[in-house]
Formats: sequence, C-alpha cells, structure tokens
Amino acid sequence: MSIPFIDLKAQYRALQPQIQARINAVLEHGQYIMGPEVRELEERLEAYTGAKHCITVASGTEALLISLMALGIGPGDEVITTPFTFVATAEVIVLLGAKPVFVDIEPDTCNIDANLIEAAITPRTKAIMPVSLYGQPADMDEINAIAARHGNIPVIEDAAQSFGAEYKERKSCNLSSIGCTSFFPSKPLGCYGDGGAIFTSDDAIAQACREIRVHGQSKRYVHTRVGVGGRMDTLQCAIVLAKLERFDWEIARRIEVGAHYNRIFDEAGVPRVVQRPDRTSVYGQYTVLCDHRDAVQLAFQQAGVPTAVHYPVPLNEQPAYKHLCCPDCTPLAKAAAKRVMSLPMSADLSDADAASVSSLIAKALSS
Repeated sequence: MSIPFIDLKAQYRALQPQIQARINAVLEHGQYIMGPEVRELEERLEAYTGAKHCITVASGTEALLISLMALGIGPGDEVITTPFTFVATAEVIVLLGAKPVFVDIEPDTCNIDANLIEAAITPRTKAIMPVSLYGQPADMDEINAIAARHGNIPVIEDAAQSFGAEYKERKSCNLSSIGCTSFFPSKPLGCYGDGGAIFTSDDAIAQACREIRVHGQSKRYVHTRVGVGGRMDTLQCAIVLAKLERFDWEIARRIEVGAHYNRIFDEAGVPRVVQRPDRTSVYGQYTVLCDHRDAVQLAFQQAGVPTAVHYPVPLNEQPAYKHLCCPDCTPLAKAAAKRVMSLPMSADLSDADAASVSSLIAKALSS
C-alpha cells in the first residue's frame, strides 16, 4: 500500500492546462511583483469570502504579522491565543515584543475554549487570536461577543488551515475583525511556494496592511509607517487563480472524505477530533486520538501509509516560549499533544484508499 499524505501531484494533473496557461501569461507580461494577477486574485477572494478587502501577502505568517502591526501591537501588549497550533501563531506576537497569553482548548475539537477567554483579559489585552484548527473555526460568535464586551478588542482569526470552511453559514476569514490565511502548498487552497492573505471589512486596517506589506509605503518612496517586504508574488497568485477553477469541488470532496472517515471511525469506536454541527470543516488535517500513538504510527509506517502529528508539543512548553507563560496552565492542550495523529487527507484521496486507512487504524488500535 502506498498512499500520499496529501496528493498534490494528482491535483496538478487535473489542473495542468489551467496552471500552465496562468504561468505562461505571467511569463509573457513579465510583471513578477504586483502584476495584474495579484489584484485579480484579491477581487476573487473578496467575492468568495464576502470580506470587503483582501490583501495578498508573502505567507500565512506574514499575514498574521502584518495584521498585528496594523493594529499597532508592540511591547507591553498581550494577545490571547491557543497553545495548540503551529508556532507561527505565537511567533509573530513575540517578534513584535508583545506577550502571548495562552488559553486552554476544548478536548473534543482541540480549538481554543471560548469560555476561558474572558478570564484571561487584562488592561494590556490588545487582540484575541483564535485558530481555526484542522480546518474548523472556533466559536467565533462567542469570541466576538467577549471582545465587544471589553471595549471591542480586535479579533484575528488565524485561518491558515480553514480557507473554504464555514461558521453558521459565513465563510472563514470573514468572521471577525481580521482573518488571515495561508496558501502553503498543503493547505486547502495552496500555491507552489509560500503565500497568504489578510481579510477585513475595516477600511483603515486594510489600508495599513497594504502599506505595511510594501515597506510601509503610501506611494513610491513615501514611507508613512514601518513595514516589511511582504508581497505575494504574481506567479503564486496566478497558480492560486488556476486552482480556484475546481476549489468548490475540492471542498465538497474533502468534506465527503472527512464524513467517510467519521462514519467508519465512529462505528469502530475510534476517538477523533469532533466537528461541531454549526460549522463546516474543510479538514485541513483529519485527526484521530491515539493512546499508544508511537505504536500506531509504526504500524502505519510498515504498511506504507504516512501519518503526522499536529502538534506534539504545546507552544507554552516550547523552549523559546515557556519562559513567557505557565507551561502547566493548559492541561487539555498538553494531553491532546500526546494523542493526536493526522491521517492522509486530500480531495483526490479515493474512497478505497480512505477505507484502507480506516481499516488499518482500527486494526492498529485494537492490537
């Protein structure tokens, strides 16, 4: 058995003519930085999410960093977030001299527990940054309500894993003050390198983000604020535009594969990350919970099926961050880190391969 963790080659084969045509168009006009495909993609993504503004940037990490910079966050400020996420979520906070304040997770979704956020707010809290983990948004209405009660604290959705997902029939990236996503190749909507985008309906925030991504320029050689070199290049925008051709199908297929996994694992009594009924996950990862993860991963490796762990160590236990916070104050995140295991997931995963993976994990867990 040989099943890819994410089948990018099959996706490319299905879209090869569109991708090549888009790349060739860029090579012909030669505008590799801020070419016409950049604005075309932004307009397409604004229409898709319903957000007033989309600002493409160099990566999902840059999207988070630029968003925090646009809000003026810096030394002495605090940003409430989850410890159970990729390091970029906390990294950008610390890079600006601010402090991440980690709140524990829900044990079934592994998303930040909205019920714990209010107790973490202090006069220094300048933003709340929930992560739409594994492709499923957190309880954004509750988080927004808490933020509103405390002086309209900005809420930044880290939607690196959830572009295309929905929460109460609203698109991820248009659920709060700011939404940030990633177009890393393995994401639900990916390019062939790094890329990302910021979404907001606030004109002032959008203008700040646009200036910050080009070294703080309001116009050529006029630098009105401190910025970064954070542009998404034209070729990557062209590739994402080509991939939008079948994105709706891919999302529907990811949901179908996820439902297939859910059904088999629930019948077998295999614990997994739960999807809430008021939101639609795009299964950025499909994740089960294993008490003997090393043994299960070994069984998968021997069968030729890749697995991954997202994430093995909570951020408040990482060497670079544990001095900033209490490493033992998020016990549910610590417990989840020992059990989570992600399985092959992509729109091009066949039903037969999904059934093979499901059968293998059921067998591995029973033994």
